[in-house]
Amino acid sequence: MVYNADLKEFLRSRRARLRPEETGLTGTAGSRRVPGLRREELAALAGVSVDYYVRLEQGRNLNPSEAVLDAIARALRLDDTERAHLFDLAKPSAGRRRRRRPQRVSAATYQLLETLDEAASPALILGRRMDVLAINQIGRALISDFNALPARQRNYARFILLDDNARDLHPDWQANAAETVATLRLDAGRYPDDPDLSALVGELSVKSEDFRRWWADHQVLARTSGTKRYRHPLVGDLTLTYQALKLPEDPDQTLFIYSAAAGTAAHTALRLLAHWNTDTAQLSEPAIGKSSAS
Repeated sequence: MVYNADLKEFLRSRRARLRPEETGLTGTAGSRRVPGLRREELAALAGVSVDYYVRLEQGRNLNPSEAVLDAIARALRLDDTERAHLFDLAKPSAGRRRRRRPQRVSAATYQLLETLDEAASPALILGRRMDVLAINQIGRALISDFNALPARQRNYARFILLDDNARDLHPDWQANAAETVATLRLDAGRYPDDPDLSALVGELSVKSEDFRRWWADHQVLARTSGTKRYRHPLVGDLTLTYQALKLPEDPDQTLFIYSAAAGTAAHTALRLLAHWNTDTAQLSEPAIGKSSAS
C-alpha cells in the first residue's frame, strides 16, 4: 500500500481550521477533543462515504476522481490556489515522475530585464523551487547580488530564510518569509519528485526553526501582485508594488517586476539607486587601452 503523506497532512490541516458553525452544522458543535470538523462531518458535506474519506485522509493512494476532489474542495472551502494544490497532491505519483530540462532564460527576456533597468524597475525571474534564474542590475542593488553566488546557490527562499541581510532588508520579514514558505509549498505539490526541491526543503528544515513551523502549517500561496516594504541601507525605506507574470516560453518561470508611482518618495529612491548602481559599475570596469608606466 502506497501512502501519500502530503495529501494526508494537507487534508487534516484544512479540516482542522473549519468550525461547525461555518458550515451550517450548528447542532453538532458540542465538546470536541480536537479543533475543526470531524471526518464524518466533512464526508457528509462532500457527499462521499465516511470510509472513503477516512482512507483518502489517511493518504492512501486511491486516485480520486475530479468530481470527488471538487466536492471535497467545496466542503473544505478551499480557495483557488488551495484547490489546485489539492489536485496536485492527489495525482498518482507515477504519473508525475519525469525528467525536467534545466531552465534557461531566453535572450528576449534578458533584453526585457535591461529595458526595466532603464526604467529603474527592479525585476527578477524565479523558476522551479524559487531558483533565481535572472535578475537585473537594479534588482541586484535593491535585493541581493545573486549573480555573485554559485548558480546552485541562487535561490530566493534560501536568501529570505537564511541570510541575515534579508531580515534587515524586509521590515515585514515574518510575513514575507511565511509567504515565501507558502509559495515553496505550492511548488512541492507540483513537483513532488524533484530531488533538488527535496534537498532545499531538507536544508531549510535543518537550518531554520521558522521554516519548520511554517512548513508544517501547509499554507499555499500563488503570488500575483501586491506591495512590499524595503529598508535599504543606501536609499532608506520604500514601499513598492509588484506584478508576477508567467513567461509564455516557460510557465514555470515567473517574472517579478517592482515599481513605484512617479513623484513618490519610493520612485525617487529607485532612481537614486539606479544611478548609484550605474556609477559603481562604471568605476569597477577595468581600464581599456591604457598601459602602466614601466
